[in-house]
Amino acid sequence: MRIYRYLLPMQSHLRFHSNHPGQFEMGSFSFPRFSGILLFLALVSMFAPQGNAQTSIKDNSAIWERIAPFFSPPSEYKDIYGDYRSPLLFEDGKQAKRPKDWVRRRPEILRKWHGLLGPWPDIDTNPDYVLSERVHKEGYVQWKIDFEWVPGQKTSGYLLVPHGAQNAPAVITVYYEPETAVGMGNPDLPDRDFAYQLVQRGFVALSLGTTESTQNQTYSIYYPSIERAEVAPLSMLAYAAATGWHLLAKLPEVDAARIGIMGHSYGGKWAMFAACLFENFAAAAWSDPGIVFQQDRPSINYWEPWYLGYHPPPWRKRGIPNDENPAHGLYPRLLEMGLDLHELHALMAPRPFLVSGGSEDPIDRWIPLNHSIRVNKLLGYTNRVAMTNRPEHAPNAESNAVILDFFTYFLMTETPSVRSK
Repeated sequence: MRIYRYLLPMQSHLRFHSNHPGQFEMGSFSFPRFSGILLFLALVSMFAPQGNAQTSIKDNSAIWERIAPFFSPPSEYKDIYGDYRSPLLFEDGKQAKRPKDWVRRRPEILRKWHGLLGPWPDIDTNPDYVLSERVHKEGYVQWKIDFEWVPGQKTSGYLLVPHGAQNAPAVITVYYEPETAVGMGNPDLPDRDFAYQLVQRGFVALSLGTTESTQNQTYSIYYPSIERAEVAPLSMLAYAAATGWHLLAKLPEVDAARIGIMGHSYGGKWAMFAACLFENFAAAAWSDPGIVFQQDRPSINYWEPWYLGYHPPPWRKRGIPNDENPAHGLYPRLLEMGLDLHELHALMAPRPFLVSGGSEDPIDRWIPLNHSIRVNKLLGYTNRVAMTNRPEHAPNAESNAVILDFFTYFLMTETPSVRSK
């Protein structure tokens, strides 16, 4: 299948059929899989990209030395759990004390949250996609990619593939639109080109974004419609990312066991819900999303209708809820039930995650994160929960360097530590 890609002119469109591997349509023509071994060898020789992408590393000790300090809370926050209910407590109040107890407790948490958020429709595990607008860059190829990410709704994103990639790790990046992460965004908002930075490290990167709803300022995915959404919009964003995972997992360039997800701000909320609700993501990085509820921070706005406060339009006025402008939908119910997002974090265990904290996720976020550390400890794992901190909400070169090292360490190591105790 990869051979066919290099046979196409720059602006041609390539449609892959999930039910007919090795076939594509170009215009009104359909071409079957090549069968002749001589033709196969000739095509490989003529069109295979030069050089091989680095898909794994043997020695990650230098990387670990750089990121190790971020996996331990400061002494003043060590073993401090606050008022957050322990995820290890079953709904009946009993505590999970052994790994086999967590095998029962984890699905209980997942069922509860899916029940509150709304059940997902069936995921297309073999989605069709269309590649177009191939652009050769230094060290990689960039494609525009179109596919149906939720039933009845299509999206356009970008697929970045390092030259020579085969069975490589991959990361999905999510944001308001897909252009920013590939380096085609607003120049006044630097250090958000995550997909570009990842492909430079040898990762396949899939950049996704809610372009249409960002333009009309509804900012999310509403299923089956914005007038009567049956699933919390933030959960449907997670569903869309899960479809993206299945798309990547079927590519021969990608190792399905090494696919992560990341995002900043709005994208951080999106990546957090996706990684927690969909266990196939092997690792995750969340840049300053506001990892738990906080009523007095305008940017930790889970109460908005495009996150967890959905209600049929017309919508409440934007802003912090108050008596004159209360929150609607699921969000106030979650608060009344005493629930918080640290329960979702616990679903990551033992998969590693990094909080790239800024103004919305300061150092005291170690208090809710300690609950995830505790779950990992029960399972026999350490060094699965990390956080960096910076004063500003915006990412910077230093915080991004840790994110890149994090994914490199856990997804590109020849024997990933994520698989060992």
